[in-house]
Amino acid sequence: MRLTTKGRFAVTAMLDIALFEADKPVTLAGISERQSISLSYLEQLFSRLRKQGLVSSVRGPGGGYRIAKSHHEISVSDIITAVDEQIDATQCGGHENCHEEGRCMTHDLWAALNGKILEYLSGISLADMVELQHKKGSNTVVFASRKTEPETTIAA
Repeated sequence: MRLTTKGRFAVTAMLDIALFEADKPVTLAGISERQSISLSYLEQLFSRLRKQGLVSSVRGPGGGYRIAKSHHEISVSDIITAVDEQIDATQCGGHENCHEEGRCMTHDLWAALNGKILEYLSGISLADMVELQHKKGSNTVVFASRKTEPETTIAA
């Protein structure tokens, strides 16, 4: 399975904005600090997210980013594909040339898994993820960490 940090970090950053944008735009520096993601990496991700219309930027003092659509309209798969992340369990990247320039025996299995993963991620909206975070505790927000520890808890 190939879901790299690019897709994970994009989803984490979008969730961060969704949780913290109520009063004002969210800065990349704030996301970087809360999520332990490099600021320069976030800048690259947000350039792509903005081009795909998932976030909008606010310039000037007090500027930052806001979610550009309703949280219900943005799925996890939208976020992942916006940053050019491919979800692919096949060895050949879907080109059917994984075994001596031909199709391997298990290609259909992995291609079907790709479909199920995409279907699953398309069924989870940003609003669903926000709701899940709120259910975990009104004053606590749990975010995935890029380290190997299971989770990092931060008071909101």
